[in-house]
Amino acid sequence: MTQNWRKGYYCWHISGQNRGQPRFRFGEYAIYKAYVLLALTTLFWAGNSIAGKLAVGHASPMVLATIRWASVMVVLYLFSRKQIAADWPAIRSRLCYLLILGALGFTVFSVALYYALVYTTAINASILQGGMPLFVFAASFILFSSRIGVEQAVGFVFSFIGVLVIAMGGELSRLIDLDVNFGDALMLVAIIAYGIYTAALRSKPSIHWTSLMFTLCVGATLAALPMLGFEAARGETIVPDLRGWAAILYIVIFPSLIAQVFYIKAVELIGANRAGLFINLLPLWGALLAVTALGEAFLLYHAIALVMILAGISLAEFGGRKSGRRK
Repeated sequence: MTQNWRKGYYCWHISGQNRGQPRFRFGEYAIYKAYVLLALTTLFWAGNSIAGKLAVGHASPMVLATIRWASVMVVLYLFSRKQIAADWPAIRSRLCYLLILGALGFTVFSVALYYALVYTTAINASILQGGMPLFVFAASFILFSSRIGVEQAVGFVFSFIGVLVIAMGGELSRLIDLDVNFGDALMLVAIIAYGIYTAALRSKPSIHWTSLMFTLCVGATLAALPMLGFEAARGETIVPDLRGWAAILYIVIFPSLIAQVFYIKAVELIGANRAGLFINLLPLWGALLAVTALGEAFLLYHAIALVMILAGISLAEFGGRKSGRRK
């Protein structure tokens, strides 16, 4: 048996009965591996909403958010302190900026999400999160004057209408009366905050991803602690019970740590543009998990909103790719 390398692929040539069989190509293996990693990444991220819903009444939102980011911060420091020390000069020059980003993208998003789940369904929260790529696009346009094409503008309108369909429960009369579910309104706050955070990441310093995430988690934890104190002062703190700790354990390990590693590995294999398309799986996983794990009802207006959001994102991405080819 001999092994030959050629054009980035490797082939095994085996004599006898295996001769003539299709050759295994390393490039294809890398693509399939990336697809699996991205499918698991979005599954774990979708599970965040399910865990947050299961934690309602078993751990208060601020307890969830504070323990989440403080735990991730400690884990990253323990395993990456040498890398963090090496990146410290670059971190120090943009420390305030990164701390604010961590507070916005991690704490504000998480707190709004976990409080939203007290008032709305996990299906609504998951489908609304599907609109995040368009809010990233809108924030980039507002903050950095990114160019906008016709397809991107139309795609944003499509997705935003889908978001409104969810927020109004599929009833036009509620839109006229501005009768919005409080939980869905909080989800709008969450995705707007995350959109601004993601767009603002383009100005981050050039440092290792573990150093970046550690610094963001420091900012998130610092922002969460006063909110936790405010929650306690109002007598609304719920100390986690067994179910609450189980939800926290899942949130820390899977959406916050493993999913992040998987996503970065996938980007290394197939690139950021192709990997970013898989974010569209998040509302699909979320709806599936909400129906199967929580027994929530998937209604017609959920399907309409989901189709409109995904169609809008696809149209905007098509316009972005076409614009990129023209340059």
